[in-house]
Amino acid sequence: MTSNLLIQLNDVNFSFKGQDILKDISLKVSREEIVTIIGPNGAGKTTLFRIILGLIKPTSGSLWKAPDLKIGYMPQKLHIEQTLPITVKRFLSLKAKVTQIELIDSLAAVRASSLIDRSLHVLSGGEMQRVLLARAIMGKPDLLVLDEPVQGVDINGQQELYQFIGNLRTKLNCGILLVSHDLHLVLASSDQVICLNQHVCCAGQPEKVILDPEYTALFGTRAAEHLALYTHHHDHVHGPTDEGHSHG
Repeated sequence: MTSNLLIQLNDVNFSFKGQDILKDISLKVSREEIVTIIGPNGAGKTTLFRIILGLIKPTSGSLWKAPDLKIGYMPQKLHIEQTLPITVKRFLSLKAKVTQIELIDSLAAVRASSLIDRSLHVLSGGEMQRVLLARAIMGKPDLLVLDEPVQGVDINGQQELYQFIGNLRTKLNCGILLVSHDLHLVLASSDQVICLNQHVCCAGQPEKVILDPEYTALFGTRAAEHLALYTHHHDHVHGPTDEGHSHG
């Protein structure tokens, strides 16, 4: 195991009531690496995340985690009782062992400082996702696990959130594992892409995956559109101060 390796799955299988949910899954995530999982509904993405988070155990195979690995998790969405008044500050304070300095710093990192006294109920989709991301990075995790991090966010907000995420991996020296359906943004933002449909259909660098017949079989005619968008994102030279580089 290299010192930068955070997690590694080897031939992981998961079955439930005699039905195979995941078959022979192998993957790894290292520091400052963004690994994105894509796939159709029912592909097993949520089950895979639950195994990595330690909520369930694989039926067979192995999961290795770096010693004392700290994981920050961002759920796809948060259901809040409408009659429960709660501010952003109070919500973030509910996380165990969080200091006020960490709370303020985490909001600042995702440019959400102005939301600290706002009620969660009045936040827009993009504002809510920033708050959830701020919560995930409190405590400076080694690995960020993000489930559909741009859910319910408009296209400009999506691009901005992916830029934040790309910057966080260098700022926190962490690895990032995320699930997303926003394929053109994912391809422009990821180091490795894993196409999952109960098994790993194809995996590797985005430019390799997007040309794979398995990818085309899953995403059909949209694949050509994603290739055009991916190429557009990478048809220019980035300067040393350009934060919109291929990682972000």
